[in-house]
Amino acid sequence: MRTLIVVAHPSIESSIVNKYWMEELKKQPKEFTVHELYKVYPEEHLDIKQEQQLIESHENLVLQFPIYWFSSPPLLKKWLDDVFLEGWAHGSNGGDKLKNKKIALAVSAGSTANDYSKDGRYSHTLEQILIPFETTFFYCKADYRSIHAFYGEEPSKNELERNMQEYLTFLRNL
Repeated sequence: MRTLIVVAHPSIESSIVNKYWMEELKKQPKEFTVHELYKVYPEEHLDIKQEQQLIESHENLVLQFPIYWFSSPPLLKKWLDDVFLEGWAHGSNGGDKLKNKKIALAVSAGSTANDYSKDGRYSHTLEQILIPFETTFFYCKADYRSIHAFYGEEPSKNELERNMQEYLTFLRNL
């Protein structure tokens, strides 16, 4: 079974990091399924059953997105709200579809790592800012595996390539 990478970027064509990650992951279809939410659902009308089946058919789940107002882009929030339903993702009536599923986040921060520190610009680490995701996954009894991040804007080709190798290692070690 492969890893499902759910990409949520409202303007992927103007992206540098997420677009590069996505293009590189698509070169390895035996390992990764890349699922672009904004491309599949431009009107934001989700097919809940299809999304749930897609998750169920993969061993691992990674949510990939740019940090967007210290959270995710709105379609990913809607996706979580609509897809992680009681009775499917959680709850006493068979809501165990995410139980023990390895789930992780891959985010582009758009600022420096120092900005995301106790003494930095935002007074919080990236891990602290993303606690709502971690809590959601724990609530669903998933096996949360942490965050892969790219910090900064307008990276060099070498920085992108190095980070991509780190991302692949992260994914393969879920």
